[in-house]
Amino acid sequence: MTDQSSTRLPETVYTPDSSVAKPREMLRDMFRDLARSGDLAWRLAVRDIQAQYRQNVLGILWAFITPLFTTLTWIFLQGSGIVAVGATDIPYPVYVFTGTMLWAIFTDAMNAPMNQTQSASGLLAKFNFPREALIVSGIYKILFNAGIKILLMLGALVIIGIYPGWHLLIFPLGIVSLILVGTALGLLVTPIGMLYKDVGRVIPLGLQFLMYLTPVVFAMPKDGWVATLFQINPLTPLILNARNWLTGFPPEQMTYFVIVNLLAVLMLLIAWGAYRLVMPILIERTGA
Repeated sequence: MTDQSSTRLPETVYTPDSSVAKPREMLRDMFRDLARSGDLAWRLAVRDIQAQYRQNVLGILWAFITPLFTTLTWIFLQGSGIVAVGATDIPYPVYVFTGTMLWAIFTDAMNAPMNQTQSASGLLAKFNFPREALIVSGIYKILFNAGIKILLMLGALVIIGIYPGWHLLIFPLGIVSLILVGTALGLLVTPIGMLYKDVGRVIPLGLQFLMYLTPVVFAMPKDGWVATLFQINPLTPLILNARNWLTGFPPEQMTYFVIVNLLAVLMLLIAWGAYRLVMPILIERTGA
């Protein structure tokens, strides 16, 4: 005879009291649901990755094609003198190729929370499951795609004749930082994007402009107000150090790098809590 008490599902008690009034309990519930979401998140990620590459003839090559064409475009603009990109410590093709690859990882991380939530709108309306599963599944997909990009970057560097040194051991820290900041920002704007679809169209435009204020395709300016914008841009130390660790150069702006990551952790916690609080309201209002 089966013991029914051992198979009883966990009970959820709903009260009119806001969980914000009890932050300790709220944090406990957040991390409890995060732990519970692991298996579902993995299944969702595997399904999405298979669908993503099964429906494309070129498969995983798309992770390489877009940055490659961006690189070729900027090499042409720089070589023809149409655009002055500044002097770089490494050959410009390597600079722009690694920069666009790293930028793609950041943009994937920022877009993932909203994309995952919108694509699961039907599930959200019908089933009660930890919403964290959507965020974690997005991170799994980001890590998978980032792994492909990293292998392509390493292969390209070896072909060109640049061999990463021991700094390569620290390079994953740069990738984690890009994913952390991107996920925090993406999670912060997801509730707004669920209400107003225009947000999803505005974000790519904002990211395109922000890329030109980050050392992705342009070298760091030496002086002037543009140099100030580059310096205060919180993405600058992330891209700089990730590229430096990949190509064997010492890190730069490490104090700012640490500050940005600490603030990103705090922002992620705040955005995560806000996401949990507003999702039931958004599901009801949007009819997700």
